[in-house]
Amino acid sequence: MLSWACYTANQGSKTVRNFDPELAEIRFGYGLSPLYDAPKNVARMLDGLTGPDDMQRAFPIEPFVKFRARMVEVQRQNAIRRKNRGTELAAAARKQRNVINQEARVAMFDWLGQTMLRRVHTQTALRERIVAFWADHFTARGKRGVIRRGTSPYIEDAIRPFITGRFDDLLQAAVMHPLMLDYLDQTRSMGPASFRALKRGPKKAAGLNENLAREVLELHTLGVDGPYTQEDVTQLAELFTGLSFDARNGFKFRKDFAEPGSETVLGVDYGEEATVKSVRAALRDLAAHPSTARHLASKLAVHFVSDTPDPALVDALEAAYVDHDGQLMAMYDVLLNHPSSWERSVSNFKLPIDFVSSALRALAIPKDAFADRDEKWIRRFFGAPLAHMGQTWERPIGPDGWDEDDVAWITPQGVAARVSWSMAVPVRMIEPLPDPRAFAELALGSFANEAVRFAASAAESRPEAIGVVLMSPAFQRR
Repeated sequence: MLSWACYTANQGSKTVRNFDPELAEIRFGYGLSPLYDAPKNVARMLDGLTGPDDMQRAFPIEPFVKFRARMVEVQRQNAIRRKNRGTELAAAARKQRNVINQEARVAMFDWLGQTMLRRVHTQTALRERIVAFWADHFTARGKRGVIRRGTSPYIEDAIRPFITGRFDDLLQAAVMHPLMLDYLDQTRSMGPASFRALKRGPKKAAGLNENLAREVLELHTLGVDGPYTQEDVTQLAELFTGLSFDARNGFKFRKDFAEPGSETVLGVDYGEEATVKSVRAALRDLAAHPSTARHLASKLAVHFVSDTPDPALVDALEAAYVDHDGQLMAMYDVLLNHPSSWERSVSNFKLPIDFVSSALRALAIPKDAFADRDEKWIRRFFGAPLAHMGQTWERPIGPDGWDEDDVAWITPQGVAARVSWSMAVPVRMIEPLPDPRAFAELALGSFANEAVRFAASAAESRPEAIGVVLMSPAFQRR
């Protein structure tokens, strides 16, 4: 197996015959911008993934290690409240806990603004798209209390730093992260023969929880049609017992919860002693499985190119994963150099937040556009409209993330919400609005056909004309 450094050194300079800078921004980024030039070639796009993370610095989002301080303080206030029930001290602690929860909610919507500004002002848009792709692949959100607001910090810690490495490192970072453990109820999973279960006795012991094990096999690695059985799910769930966290220290392994004895997953035995090392070994093996390569290849092709991608592209992505030991950059290289990735027909319907982000990018919203805006304003112009379009901010329906199928988003309510946002919100974002005919050219480039140009020039008002461009099929798809 080659390392990524060896791989890139051996590639030489490849030229994509039908590379299109405009299509690169539309299909693999967040659309054209009047502020930033489109990438000149594939090499520039790949370099943008490994270069300095300018957007993370320019538009910071709280890392989870800092977010945990909020959780620690909530626990402290809850302890004060329990110890002093019925007193003024308890009432004050309850009030302070509520303040912390409110601050976390406000921060959560601030991070929505920061996420969109990263997309608006990035000169390496593929990086933001890749982060969003893996964040969706490893969908996680907190269940209750302040941790419900921790998705963006989770992405900063468990996803963003790992997008250019090997998949098994990304897999371990996401699966063993406190937010994922909370989301899939892993902290309550107890081995039936564990020390803690035996001490509690059969009437009080918590049971084995298979949620995390099932999603790791079905969603994160092998795929829903992967070669695993219910027994593999149970065995992996037993292997995972002990994975836990606390607010003060983050991830921890609870040996008293861990099921003793060996577990066998997909025919591989993981030893007699329950340890983190055994868990990591199982995740590495799952990452290396051929079915994982196929599953990830299919997801990448569908997400970036088409709901029905060229089978040859999927095959090439799969081969890149296998041949280069799960190096994700090798897959991105194949994705960007495959001929089918550069077909001019734009087919994938943008998800709501991608549509809004690309609209703001085309409008060249300033970097400080949200600096003086409060949570109510962000919720009004972004949070609520996204929910009406069908994509509530950081509240996916299930652990499989947001639907990739276009028909899930082309609904009467969803399209109506896009129309409403397109006609009413841009005028609130920037003044004066650009000339509609010029905007059509800036937003769509050579994808702006005569019908779009005519509709923009014939609209009764400038806000309506801008809305017409944003709602055109060429802008809605990539």
